[in-house]
Amino acid sequence: MKENFNEKDFSCLQLKNQLCFPLYAASREILRKYTPFLKEIGLTYTQYIVMMVMWERKKLTIGELGKQLFLDTGTLSPLLKSMQEKGLLTRCREKNDERIVNIEITQVGEELKEKAVSIPEKVGSCIKLDAEDAKELYRILYRILDKV
Repeated sequence: MKENFNEKDFSCLQLKNQLCFPLYAASREILRKYTPFLKEIGLTYTQYIVMMVMWERKKLTIGELGKQLFLDTGTLSPLLKSMQEKGLLTRCREKNDERIVNIEITQVGEELKEKAVSIPEKVGSCIKLDAEDAKELYRILYRILDKV
């Protein structure tokens, strides 16, 4: 039987063969678990991850924040403006170079940490993954992020 050379293998386009799909679907489901807890403290998920960096670093530039969160300035600028309006942080341009914008956590932002401290545990209890699997998943995901 002669092979048809015009016939292509499209199996690479099957959803079940895509690494991106389970990452995307799992991410969406986990973010849905966060939503009710974040709503209680008045944050979106993206604002929450910004606050986690701010609680740790206290002050940094938009560029540094973007690198840490894998977000560009165009995404961060309106987000940070909204957070400033809520009193969670301040933004001010560097005197020597106005292209650089510094972000600093406020007292209100610091106080929000007390309300947020239980969120990781609450979300963790919604996701049935043992500690060993969670540790392995974390390792693999950060390995992917290091490579892209």
